[in-house]
Amino acid sequence: MPLLVALSGWRGRPGVRPGAGARRGFLLGMVTGVVHYAGTLYWTSDVVHTYGGLGWPSALLAAAGLVLYMTVYLAGGAAVIGLFVQRLGVRGLWLAPAVWVAGEYARGHVLGGFPWIPLGASVVTLLPVAQVASLVGVYGVSALLALVATAITVALTARPAGARAAVAFAIVLLTTASLWGALRIRDGRLAEDGDPFTVGLVQGNIAQDDKWNPTLAPAILDRYLSMTRAAVARGARLVIWPESSTPFLFDEDPVSAAAVRALVRESGTPLLFGTDEFERGTPNRFYNSAFMLSGDGATAAVYRKMHLVPFGEYVPLRRLLFFIAPLVESVSDFAPGTRVTMLPVAGHMASTAICYEVVYPHLIRQAVLEGSELLTTVTNDAWYGESSAPHQHYALASMRAIEQGRYLARAANTGISGIIDPYGREVARSGLFETTVVMGEVRFIRTRTVYATIGDVVPQLGVLVTLLGLAAAFWRRP
Repeated sequence: MPLLVALSGWRGRPGVRPGAGARRGFLLGMVTGVVHYAGTLYWTSDVVHTYGGLGWPSALLAAAGLVLYMTVYLAGGAAVIGLFVQRLGVRGLWLAPAVWVAGEYARGHVLGGFPWIPLGASVVTLLPVAQVASLVGVYGVSALLALVATAITVALTARPAGARAAVAFAIVLLTTASLWGALRIRDGRLAEDGDPFTVGLVQGNIAQDDKWNPTLAPAILDRYLSMTRAAVARGARLVIWPESSTPFLFDEDPVSAAAVRALVRESGTPLLFGTDEFERGTPNRFYNSAFMLSGDGATAAVYRKMHLVPFGEYVPLRRLLFFIAPLVESVSDFAPGTRVTMLPVAGHMASTAICYEVVYPHLIRQAVLEGSELLTTVTNDAWYGESSAPHQHYALASMRAIEQGRYLARAANTGISGIIDPYGREVARSGLFETTVVMGEVRFIRTRTVYATIGDVVPQLGVLVTLLGLAAAFWRRP
């Protein structure tokens, strides 16, 4: 809202002034974006310093580059809003929600996309309002919040009659969304659909520096096996390990793989776990994969991560950015998977997302459209230490449960592991850096939400409205 007030050109008296215009709007958007993203993505500098081998000056520059990249979308949107106000007056402000959500949507798709911390995710724990995501997705929630901010801005900048109408609109909008969301949660039928099914999430809590230490591999495997036995003893009918949990390539270490298969066969409990996978060919390829073992110990399905982390798992535009390749090679260099894979569990179908894939709404929706009745995600957030990153990641994953009306089970190496119900409520949750087994009940759900059916119609309309607004702004003289 402060950004919109600045873009309106308001000076404390009723009536919108000529507005910031495109150039000043871009600068205001840059200030807003740098402050916001530097405050929420600060942890990237420590990651590339500690695990990428960069000195602090280079690490800070890398983090600044990401901040500026994210800021460009916000600044571009602010420039467009400033232009709208300059050319169209107070009416131009009402186009701000469309511009905002169009920018978020573009950021989630351009160059592979990085849809981290969209505005709509800020209310993921304000559950009545968050239920709007089941209708229009997280981008739709962003549009709702931007619309409320716009209405308050208009109330501040417009003349009394228009101000009263804008305030009334904001109140009605928020009240309607909150009441509907509260009634949806109170109804609660989705959370009781089908028979309860107990899941055990193994949080091994292996330090990042220890994960690939060959001398520690036997102890790490023993920890996961013993914790799995504990989960089964407590009634788990499905056990989930985190991303890259095995300290070996599963298909390349027959002795260790045999121990895992033997435990699964002995308990009769399916196991989903993350492991790196090697495929021989021309050229050879590595994949960040998730293996599903059925109760008899056989491999039931393998999912290969499709959305890799840029500059962490691969280098985009490698020929152009050849000088960055050593950074990735010091961590890993993976090939992307090509399709969503269904994981058979007790006669039902589940799906998984590896690490930050879970922040892509369209990817999780694709899994549901292909038949997923239970969402899972495996991750290793040890990279991020005790920063805000694991909490952001967990919150973004929780939004996917609300959007799709599915239970979501999340196994994280160092936390946060947890189970979220279809309304975004926590069934069970661990803390950070705990060595623990998280137990909880899920249900397999077939009913689709409105958002699962219609997809990202709201941000796509936002793009269309923005383009129409630009045409009108250029056609009309200031």
